[in-house]
Amino acid sequence: MVIDGKQLAEELRNRLKEKISKIDIKKKPGLTVILIGEDPASQIYVKNKEKFANEIGINSKVLRFNTDITEEKLKDEIKKLNLDENVHGILVQLPLPKHINQRDIIETIDPKKDVDGFHPINVGNLSSGNDAMIPCTPLGCFYLIKKVVKNLNGMNAVVIGRSNINGKPMTQLLLRENCTVTIVHSKTKNIEAICKNADLVVAAVGIANMVKADWLKKDAVVIDVGINRLEVDGKKKLVGDVDFENVKDKVKAITPVPGGVGPMTIACLLENTLKAYNNIISKK
Repeated sequence: MVIDGKQLAEELRNRLKEKISKIDIKKKPGLTVILIGEDPASQIYVKNKEKFANEIGINSKVLRFNTDITEEKLKDEIKKLNLDENVHGILVQLPLPKHINQRDIIETIDPKKDVDGFHPINVGNLSSGNDAMIPCTPLGCFYLIKKVVKNLNGMNAVVIGRSNINGKPMTQLLLRENCTVTIVHSKTKNIEAICKNADLVVAAVGIANMVKADWLKKDAVVIDVGINRLEVDGKKKLVGDVDFENVKDKVKAITPVPGGVGPMTIACLLENTLKAYNNIISKK
């Protein structure tokens, strides 16, 4: 079974649109994305965020800056958004220019408006089992998994990759569902053997076609977070971290690249924006 991330994302957006339609038109949720530079992948990603946000009724704005923006100037822009009552979600598109400290920028965002879920307060709340803004990609992965497996109790899960953006928060989400979770990474020995015992594999390592069919047992569920650009027969092609063509007929379910995790990531950003809006409004 190939899990259709586009369809699930559309269903989630439709549910959000219905909820937002019931909100007073003067108080719609507001999302502001900060985009620095001309990175092509970031440009496309931000364009899609803006498009889908506006489609479901979120007031979406993009602030664009040149790569020579100073760290202090960027922090000042974020502080203005922190105080702006019409902005409920703030997202700084990564990666940032090398002269800007990513951690300091993330920590400048008001945790209540941190719709990426990267602020240390949200990270701590997630790992402690408290209510938190959950990073969009692992949240999207979680919804994709739940579409196939309703009850994750006792499942043996392997997360490939230990990044703050996906690997670590993904692990926290699976632990919350009573999975037994193993994180493997570039320094792990015998990754193949560990994966062979997994009921669920989430690959987020950024190495094209790394996970082979013989790494996986029959009836495993595979979520492929990787987005790798390869040149095949003179044409550029997007592939994941999993050898999709050789794996798809062996496993119980797998997400494609593209069309799997990517659409869900944006849909979950919109869900986080509505959540931030509701949290902020309820405290007024």
